[in-house]
Amino acid sequence: MAIHAVIVDDESLVASSLATLIGLEEDIEVIAVLGSGEELVEWWQKQLTTNQPVADVIVTDLQMSGIDGIDAVARIHELSPDAKAMVVTSHGRPRQLKRALSAAILGFLPKTSTAQEFAAAIRAVNAGRRYLDPELAALAISTGESPLTERETDVVAAAGAGGSVEDIARQTFLAAGTVRNYLSSAMTKLGAQNRFEAFTIARDRGWI
Repeated sequence: MAIHAVIVDDESLVASSLATLIGLEEDIEVIAVLGSGEELVEWWQKQLTTNQPVADVIVTDLQMSGIDGIDAVARIHELSPDAKAMVVTSHGRPRQLKRALSAAILGFLPKTSTAQEFAAAIRAVNAGRRYLDPELAALAISTGESPLTERETDVVAAAGAGGSVEDIARQTFLAAGTVRNYLSSAMTKLGAQNRFEAFTIARDRGWI
């Protein structure tokens, strides 16, 4: 019996190309191609309520408009705790890998992977095994744990765009005063002189 996969990516060309590559494998069948995390959750709910089959393996992009791939899988796990998923991304960072593993995501691959690697990952994930990009996994181990809280990380990441405190506040849905407090705390922890240096340090160490 073929492994049923669903592809989720907000870039339609990437999604269709990945679906075509994976679909060439005799033992893998792509049963849906979706454009966002929200679409995935909606599709999964519809499949469950109409007694239609869900996917054996979710293959989702990491960074998408709306909820990202990791958060989307977390919502799927609320509906189907045993659902299996893997993340593909063009911006793999150790922090994102750790987030994925914490969300019980079994696979994590860069979009530069070969068709054979994607297929091997899907087979491994379907069998309940992990399949991780070895370079990113090694980097995640070597970087250690970030000293920043989740909200400090969000604020420092937003600071990398070079906007004002008010811009960061709008992006992170926080008050400007709260943003300043988080930035001050993050700079102290990282030994940075300003928020841009804090961003650079956190990025280079794989914490954002």
